[in-house]
Amino acid sequence: QNGRLLMRRVNVPELDERFADLAQTFNDHQEGYETMVERIRNLQKGYDCTRCDHMSLAECVGKIMQEWIKGYDFSLSVVPVSLESETEEEPLPPGLQHTQNEVRYISDGAKATISKSTTLQELTSWLLRSQSTMIEQVHEAAENYQEQGRLKENLKENMIEVRRAQRLIQEYKQRAGEVLT
Repeated sequence: QNGRLLMRRVNVPELDERFADLAQTFNDHQEGYETMVERIRNLQKGYDCTRCDHMSLAECVGKIMQEWIKGYDFSLSVVPVSLESETEEEPLPPGLQHTQNEVRYISDGAKATISKSTTLQELTSWLLRSQSTMIEQVHEAAENYQEQGRLKENLKENMIEVRRAQRLIQEYKQRAGEVLT
């Protein structure tokens, strides 16, 4: 199950803030991940990489080489942006420039996905470890029995979302790692 993370209020300000932080950070993370996946799919489609049903760029790199680098040795290198403008080479053809930019955006997206995963994993782990304490806090925050039931149900739903986020974070990190290899 994919989709945005939605958190319910549990009427404990510190917990509501943590859940809101997790939801905001995860949703930003997921949006970046989905943009990276969309760019990969567009690149695969643009170079007719039909055998690619995953996020590998190997087939696409081969096709890019066939189309643009005829008769040349080919290697991928990362050039810092500050040095990129200092080269005196002739400009790339627009199609190759577009492809180069797409690969750069994909690479940056993969790195950002991996980077944010660590913070998100720490937050989800903390929330899962603190579940029994949170149950007590929610119980104390409720003004009556009916509200107590509602808030406990909200906490239960939030913890389901935390577990879902934890699974997706790991999946996104793994897939982003595949892009970089």
